Amino acid sequence: MNSIPNYEIIFYWSEEDGAIIAEVPELPGCKADGATYEKALANARVIIAEWIETARELGRPVPEPRGKLAYA
Repeated sequence: MNSIPNYEIIFYWSEEDGAIIAEVPELPGCKADGATYEKALANARVIIAEWIETARELGRPVPEPRGKLAYA
């Protein structure tokens, strides 16, 4: 797997899912979950790579990471 850019990830607990959600705001619809923060982060890294791969296959732009977001 190629190096994954460092996108900002927001973590929050989802009572409905019974898991920690890792959301990547710069990549629309890019979310992962896990029982722990560590697992949610590991899953998010996989989903980020898959999101980027799919966007490239479809000829869609892949945004560059902007760094720290001005909101959360």
